[in-house]
Parts: sequence; C-alpha cells; structure tokens
Amino acid sequence: MDIQYYFTPVSPWTYLGHERFRAIAKAANARVELLPVDYGAIFPISGGLPLAKRAPQRQAYRLVELQRFSDWLKVPLNVQPKHFPVDAAPAARLIIATQAAAGPPAALTLAGAMMRAVWAEERHLAERETLAALLAENALAAALLAESEAPEVAARYEANTQRAIAAGVFGAPSYVVDGEIFWGQDRLEFLERRLSG
Repeated sequence: MDIQYYFTPVSPWTYLGHERFRAIAKAANARVELLPVDYGAIFPISGGLPLAKRAPQRQAYRLVELQRFSDWLKVPLNVQPKHFPVDAAPAARLIIATQAAAGPPAALTLAGAMMRAVWAEERHLAERETLAALLAENALAAALLAESEAPEVAARYEANTQRAIAAGVFGAPSYVVDGEIFWGQDRLEFLERRLSG
C-alpha cells in the first residue's frame, strides 16, 4: 500500500507525529512517498491562515495544545523555538533531493532530524550550515545540499504543492491513502486502521 505524506519540515504537528507515522507505515509494510509542500501557497486557496495572521486566542490555544501533546506523547518540544517561523523551502528541497538519491527511508530519517532541529534543538533550519550538519549527522552525502539547489528540485517542490492542492490537502501533516486524507498527527490511529483493512 502507498501513502502520500504531505508536510512541511517546520510544522510542530508533523514533528509530533513523525516517528509514530514511520512506525505505523513500517508495520503495515506501506510505501511512503514524501511530499514536502509550500503551505504558504496552499493556505490562501484552502481558507487557512499563516500563524501570524490568526486571531490571538487561536495562537494562544495552539501553544496550550502543543504542550499537551508534547507531554502526552513524551516528545520533547519547545513551543516557542528561537528559529521559528523560518523559511522551510531549503529544507524541503533537501528532503526531495535525498529521497531521489537515497530513497524514502533516508529521507524520512533526515526529515525527522530536521524537525527535531527546529522544535527540540533550537537550530536554524534555513541556514545552509545547519542543513550540511544534518546531512553529516545522518551519514548522508554532503553533495545532496548542492543537488537540492538545482532548478529541477525547486520544480519538484512546486509540483508537490500543486499535487497537494489537487488532492484537497490543506494542512500539515496530511497522510493520503487511495485518495483518502487523514489530516493531523491526532488522526494516526485512523490511518493505522485504514492500513490494517
């Protein structure tokens, strides 16, 4: 079975669910297609708002929920990290290049390391030095960073975003199985049931 995994590496909700998602997909022997996308392009079409434009009470409640889920799942998370918001595009393109060169398992590992970098380690994910360090820490080729800056990788990032829009995806993370969307790390149990038939 195939799962399309739509996300951005700077989403705290994607981070909170990432390792559980990997375990669920592995247990189901499912093939994961990583699809980093630009939610800045998706939100205006789908009725979403970037965080800074949301009402104050929504922003405040988001912090409460992030802490609740962090505590419940025992996943370390700084709800207001030093380097957020941050441009996700360089990291997203590096995930795309890694998947193409080294396969989905390597890309999943790198994506998880990127999310930890933002939400647990106070690292700046838009900086080239951080991305180079994450490649080295995960035994991935340093050349992938240059490869991620190629025009065809940027085109793939845009194509992923258009694919998400066409699929009806509006939030991160979204897991899609045979056209059925499971939005949010709090829907992983439903995804697991779907994969088990």
